[in-house]
Amino acid sequence: MLTAGPRIRVLVVDDSALIRSVLRSGLSQHPQIDVVGMAVDGVDALSKIRSLRPDVVTLDIEMPRLNGIGVLERVVGKAPVNFVIVSTLTQVGGRITFEALNKGAVDYITKPEASGRTTLAAFRQQLIEKVLAAARAKRLPLRRRIAAGATGPAPTLPPNQVRGWMVAIGISCGGPQSLHEILPMFPSDFVPIVVTQHMPAQFTPPFAKHLDAACAMKVCQARDGEPLQQGRILIAPGSHHLRITRTGTRLLARLDDGAPVSGHRPSADVMFASVARAMGRRSICVVLTGMGRDGAAGLVEMSKAGAHTVAQDEETSYVYGMPKAAATTGCVDHVVPLRQVPATIARLLEAPRRAGVAKA
Repeated sequence: MLTAGPRIRVLVVDDSALIRSVLRSGLSQHPQIDVVGMAVDGVDALSKIRSLRPDVVTLDIEMPRLNGIGVLERVVGKAPVNFVIVSTLTQVGGRITFEALNKGAVDYITKPEASGRTTLAAFRQQLIEKVLAAARAKRLPLRRRIAAGATGPAPTLPPNQVRGWMVAIGISCGGPQSLHEILPMFPSDFVPIVVTQHMPAQFTPPFAKHLDAACAMKVCQARDGEPLQQGRILIAPGSHHLRITRTGTRLLARLDDGAPVSGHRPSADVMFASVARAMGRRSICVVLTGMGRDGAAGLVEMSKAGAHTVAQDEETSYVYGMPKAAATTGCVDHVVPLRQVPATIARLLEAPRRAGVAKA
């Protein structure tokens, strides 16, 4: 967490008085956060964003007069403020949340359920962490659009001829937007890709469907015992670690609901360590935007096993936490902007073939 520096000005937007109270109470517990105002709908939010100039807005989606999507369309890229979506754990809520992320929201959190004090305490802790992360990511969505020239779909890589390799990606804050930007670049016959994205369990199935609709590769939530296949992307369920094991020549996805590792379940460290054991030098480790250190220790294990390692650069990261932690290990081979990640992966897969090197 941030412990010093300027105070973070937060505007709370929700049509429920109860949720506004919960959000304000939770955020006020952190000494660096000032809740400077509350808005009851999107029209009220636009007025208070102009007058109060918050650093971060917690934004409800379904509101009268003007919903959260309408607020994002009118503000993102035009004012120095970042948004954290406060969403419901429903199929419709998940779909709209991913639409909001694509329209420039930095992160999201699911509304607390009335199931006890422990749940509310965990919600407040997560809320504070996400607001702090959003404050770190200030102005990044606009910078990224300008730097990347993201006015249209990204180019697709040429058909892939490589077999017997795999790619493992660890990602957190800013992940849904970033994965939606780069995964469609991979052709339908690309090597298997496994992804650990920090996300609630109820959101990973609609998230996988959301990506599948945009990708040439088949995207689905990983199932225990499922074989890894060419042309398929597996997303770790939000409730389980994803491990990769080898049985003869077959690679299998294995799920376990053990304790969090590096503060997370699923954990990128757990996934990377398993890939290091199962695939060694025939694998590529990728650490993308996110808060914290998850993935750094696993990347070291993959590097020691001979894998190629890639980390996202600071400029294009929503939050330069996980990639920075990976880079400081000294085991990252390539630091690249987000949109160059797919081409970098493809080049690394082709390099051993062109050089006539058989990696095992």
